[in-house]
Parts: sequence; C-alpha cells; structure tokens
Amino acid sequence: MSYTEAEVSAARNAMNRYRGEFEGEIAAALAVVGLSAERAHKEAQMRDDMIRVAHRSGASPRQLAEVSGLGRKTVAAIVEAGSAEKNSVRDG
Repeated sequence: MSYTEAEVSAARNAMNRYRGEFEGEIAAALAVVGLSAERAHKEAQMRDDMIRVAHRSGASPRQLAEVSGLGRKTVAAIVEAGSAEKNSVRDG
C-alpha cells in the first residue's frame, strides 16, 4: 500500500494535534485515543443519518432500536433531531 505525501502529512498533523507536548508511550496513547474518538464521532454521524433514512423509508423505532443497539428514546431523539435540522434549513 502506498500513500501520497499529502496523506502522510495529514496523518502526522492529526497525531501531533493529540500528542501535544508529550513523548513516548503517553504520546502514542493520546494520539490513538484522539484518532479513535474522531472516527467514532464520524461513524455515529453516519449511523444517525442512516437511522433517519430508514425511518423515512418506513422502519419503526422498535426495529431501529433493535438493529442499532440503541434505546427507542435515543432513536426517537435522533429522528427528531434530523427533522429539526431539516426544518431549520428550510426556514433559513
């Protein structure tokens, strides 16, 4: 697998952002935790988007809660948040 200089530079910058002034094992651990948190956040956004798509397509909150591992209240909040975002874009 090969990487471009821009990809390597972006990865290096991301790791340095989380390492701060630390060196060694703590720096590596901080970089991994920070990068993992970024990825988890992006994946949660994608999951939430797909929950809204599935709900608009007819999936019930119960079905969505079962497949996502989330509670029905959480699923309902995700669906409602998507409706609120859509309405604010429409109004703006």
